Amino acid sequence: MKNFSLKNEVALITGGGTGLGLAMARSFVEAGARVVLVGRRKEPLKAACAELGAAAAYRSHDVADFAQAPALLADVEKTVGPVSILINNAGVHLKKPVADVTENEIGYQMDIHVLGAHALSRAAYALMKPRGQGSIIFIASMASLFGVPLVGAYAAAKSALLGLMRTMAVEWAPQGVRVNAIAPGWIETDITRGAVLSDKARLARIIQRTPMGRMGQPEDVAGAAVFLCSPAAKFITGVVLPVDGGVSIGF
Repeated sequence: MKNFSLKNEVALITGGGTGLGLAMARSFVEAGARVVLVGRRKEPLKAACAELGAAAAYRSHDVADFAQAPALLADVEKTVGPVSILINNAGVHLKKPVADVTENEIGYQMDIHVLGAHALSRAAYALMKPRGQGSIIFIASMASLFGVPLVGAYAAAKSALLGLMRTMAVEWAPQGVRVNAIAPGWIETDITRGAVLSDKARLARIIQRTPMGRMGQPEDVAGAAVFLCSPAAKFITGVVLPVDGGVSIGF
């Protein structure tokens, strides 16, 4: 199992206090890593660290504060250890007809998903490059693979994220830094529970659209992240891994 071990790794996970971020943190700790959870709200981060134990720490940080990304990485390196894994998971959603979306709304989606992830990735790369190894993961979306109604601004940002990921992958591979993405489908989190499970007609459409006939669980995404960051994936970079029960290839 050492090919899937993350022992001695330090993983910085944005949006790490809840949902997919917390699920990934749990799996990373189980695989032997230390984790640093990053988010704007301290209370969820504190609660998550209390659950995860001594292997977890947190830092309060807004990914849209681009100028502070190097300072965040430097602080984690000094107090926790060399950051070898970065998970760009922080995000915001917007459900709105694309004809009604404003430039400011698209800009905010880009700030969080693209510019924020770029700032942290650039800061992480500066530290990973001299060590000759590192793994960066972007959490994309099924909306970056095919058209989904009412999420135009979100889809635009997630699609731009994939272009950024591919360029980073080819530029940074010679330095030993791998960059990949995960595109989750319908995953059962607190957000989707409120939006989907209470709407039986919508849930039925989602299940019908999903070849595996169910929604995914946060640990499904977490398992994919552990794999992509582990030695088992040491020759994998620049890929987009759908974790969607077949939605992206189904009919």
